[in-house]
Amino acid sequence: MGQSYLSIEQVGKTFSRGGATTEVLTGIDLKVERGEYISIIGHSGCGKSTLLNIIAGLTPATTGVVLLDQREVSDPGPDRAVVFQNHSLLPWLTVYENVRLAVDKVFRKSKSAAARHDWTMHNLELVQMVHAKDKRPAEISGGMKQRVGIARALAMEPKVLLLDEPFGALDALTRAHLQDSVMQIHATLGNTVMMITHDVDEAVLLSDRIVMMTNGPSARIGEILDVPLARPRKRLELVSDPAYLRCRSAVLKFLYERHRFVEAA
Repeated sequence: MGQSYLSIEQVGKTFSRGGATTEVLTGIDLKVERGEYISIIGHSGCGKSTLLNIIAGLTPATTGVVLLDQREVSDPGPDRAVVFQNHSLLPWLTVYENVRLAVDKVFRKSKSAAARHDWTMHNLELVQMVHAKDKRPAEISGGMKQRVGIARALAMEPKVLLLDEPFGALDALTRAHLQDSVMQIHATLGNTVMMITHDVDEAVLLSDRIVMMTNGPSARIGEILDVPLARPRKRLELVSDPAYLRCRSAVLKFLYERHRFVEAA
């Protein structure tokens, strides 16, 4: 058995406040291969963001270990770029400068200034934001801000792109356009992506596998669903695809049964 690209091994997380301790995650085991697109779905409070933060190195695991490309993850690094729901762009910098800042940070020693400029422009092209390169975040829409956030993350050439509900704050049409962009980028780059979402259709449309979390506290992986849909995927064709509908109903059933269990408890 070869080593997985990203390996989450027996990860648990306990928070202590005052005298009380809460176990948020328990015994999380997940192997992700290079180039896979994984979604993590579950009800609010199931520890999805905590798990992503552990992989990002923003929060230490209480137990267990995360290995990326056979190295232990213990702090933040450019090999794991995060895109949050609220773009987190620096408001005083232009679109270009926001991406360039990340490029300079990662490639200052390895690329010339001209090469860093070209690389910044290349990543803005990937998300179709070259036309707005001189605008500041306040001058562009929410969807555009998320595109810039994705460009900035991709520009770091991370081993894993971590997306924390990246389209959650957007209207349905903008969301659909961005999902299509992310699918296109994933097809082009073959990058490894891990995404948190509440949206069942989004998870099925984008993912190779969907990781379904049980409700917290002490959340764990309940089921992992393979999504056997050929790529490239066309949203309108999938609506009537039996495999798509099967996956969709499997996720809904899981979420609904967990939810009902909570109400009964």
